[in-house]
Amino acid sequence: MDFELIVRSLPALMDGAGMTLLLTAISAPLGLAVALPLAVARLSHRAWLRRPAHVFIYVFRGTPLLIQLFLVYFGLGQFHDTLEAWGLWWFFRDELYCALFVLILNTGAYSAEIFRGAIAGVPAGHIEAAMAAGMGWFTRLRRIILPSAFRIAWPAYTNEVVFLMQATSLVSLLTVTELFRSAKIIAVRTFDIYSMYITAGLIYLAISYGIILTFGMVEKHLMRHTRQPVDKLSLHRRAFAMLSR
Repeated sequence: MDFELIVRSLPALMDGAGMTLLLTAISAPLGLAVALPLAVARLSHRAWLRRPAHVFIYVFRGTPLLIQLFLVYFGLGQFHDTLEAWGLWWFFRDELYCALFVLILNTGAYSAEIFRGAIAGVPAGHIEAAMAAGMGWFTRLRRIILPSAFRIAWPAYTNEVVFLMQATSLVSLLTVTELFRSAKIIAVRTFDIYSMYITAGLIYLAISYGIILTFGMVEKHLMRHTRQPVDKLSLHRRAFAMLSR
């Protein structure tokens, strides 16, 4: 490995890592905002809510992210005149906006299934107690069901955010210069593929570890009322365990 090249390339790689973090930081919370209504709709007794949510989740979980990116960025270009007439072309002509749009919908679909299972796993006794206390549907959802569901879903959702961060490498094919594309550009120019990709891999590993630790601290806050709080040592052990899977 050429350590001198690695040191010279670090500023460019850090810029790419910054874009990777930006994509993740925007896509994760907006994807969660998409996921929660979808999860509730999937559990609805009303078919007009349940079926569209099921189709949306099935399509985005059942097709490769790369195809979704290509369909939105390259495919929608065929409808330039229509999008221009609707005032949407400014959005879909930009590779960064298209990448964010697809990442948000994709992670929203995966997260919806995580939270659907978590909501279904909320103890029936909690819901019955809330109903006995006279809480309406929305109040039960906001004060009882979702807080419990977040505690149940959080470890799995942590994994989803890590997978989302790693999936941002695919947006390099839309010419978004994130970490992988930055490493690729340097590797092509210097013909030192090994050094650049090893370095990029280590940066991805560090980001993954940071995400797991951060979400672990949030989990510690969520579990503060339980008898088995999450301590700092267990956070590090869990981070290593998740990364070794």
